[in-house]
Amino acid sequence: MIKIFFKLAVVVLLVPAFTHATEHNHKSNADVKPIELLVYKTPTCGCCKKWISHIEDEGIIADSKDFRNISNIKTKYGIKPNYRSCHTAVTRSGFVFEGHVPAKFIKQFLSEKHDNAIGLSVPAMPIGSPGMEVGERFMPYNVLVFFKDGTSKVYAKVNTYEEQF
Repeated sequence: MIKIFFKLAVVVLLVPAFTHATEHNHKSNADVKPIELLVYKTPTCGCCKKWISHIEDEGIIADSKDFRNISNIKTKYGIKPNYRSCHTAVTRSGFVFEGHVPAKFIKQFLSEKHDNAIGLSVPAMPIGSPGMEVGERFMPYNVLVFFKDGTSKVYAKVNTYEEQF
């Protein structure tokens, strides 16, 4: 009888702790705001559409705007010619993701603090990057973080297709 009493007492004491932990986790998940990007692209670019599908598959909300020429937009956001690619994505807070940046690195970057950073870039259009898939072909590439003073540094090295996800 005493064993049953102790078991019951332990259960009664632990249930509120588990309930509170579950409620706390539920609330913190609800407080997480989704990442939203406005993607500037040309209307006929198929790789841009494939990249948008990639980021949406990874839970990022994308709204796109088509322009015949987006070089003025790139200039507006401070994207120097050596960091440019085919499309430009911008957060509401003004961070820029230029080209075929994997969603994994967008999420990582936005969870960190970066002084004087404009955003991330995958210059040019590397074969095998998200949206640039061509069969089994893959070309290793760097994801750069670029800054307001025009400089950049390597943010991530992507040596295999799998490292993008």
